[in-house]
Amino acid sequence: MTTLTTPDLATTGAPRITPRPGVGGSGLAATVRQSLTMAYRGLIKVRRTPEQLFDVTLMPIVFTVMFTYIFGGAIAGDVSSYLPIIIPGILVQTNITSSIVTGVQLREDMDKGVFDRFRSLPIARIAPLAGALLADTVRYAIATTITFTVGFIMGLRPAGGIGAVLLAGLLVVVVAWAISWVFAYFGVVARTASSVSGISNLVLFPLTFLSNAFVPADTLPDWLHWFSDVNPVSHLITAVRDLVNHGTVGGDLWLSLLGAAVIVAVFAPLTVRAYMRKA
Repeated sequence: MTTLTTPDLATTGAPRITPRPGVGGSGLAATVRQSLTMAYRGLIKVRRTPEQLFDVTLMPIVFTVMFTYIFGGAIAGDVSSYLPIIIPGILVQTNITSSIVTGVQLREDMDKGVFDRFRSLPIARIAPLAGALLADTVRYAIATTITFTVGFIMGLRPAGGIGAVLLAGLLVVVVAWAISWVFAYFGVVARTASSVSGISNLVLFPLTFLSNAFVPADTLPDWLHWFSDVNPVSHLITAVRDLVNHGTVGGDLWLSLLGAAVIVAVFAPLTVRAYMRKA
């Protein structure tokens, strides 16, 4: 009678497969590590296709110069007096509108089958989505830096000091990241990337342009003045202006943070649930 034995890999010299660091595993720590890896992937994509940064590098420059010299004299009397009004408005508008890219790129990756490849990897399914959202915070930071730099070159001198400017920039990045969850949800449930862009612009354009971003709300008609007062974008812009121009923290800042928390609390579970069904 013949006895079958299983060879010992340690003695036979057969190669042993060792998982790569950062790949595989479960639990919160592994999920965070995998999400950071996916965020790094997003940054590599930007490095190889730098034109993806045109909206956060060129648009702040174009909008700031254009709107300042068009409206500055009519609204504030001169350019230097208009800069404290327009720079916070451009900063908020640029960051919020650039968050649309999150949903568009997410939809494009899903259409190309990239997420099907991720599904075959031993990683948490939420990691690609979380990584994409984390990578986009770099875009917001770039837009914030460029907007303030252009403002300084044109003559902006924040009375609130550098600390208030940094806090204002951080506030805008946090709120833009929260809003990106809304467009990430659009990216998951929409059928095409173009529809994500169309729906997102339809939502954002009235909110950004019908606010106090470019003109004082007191100059608006009564019905539009009312809309501007309740517009959450106006509250964020006012919070940034208070920080940059006066170095003060008012109720608009806390309302902005509360609104960002509500958006994440509502749309993060919706986005994750929709994404998990499709991924």
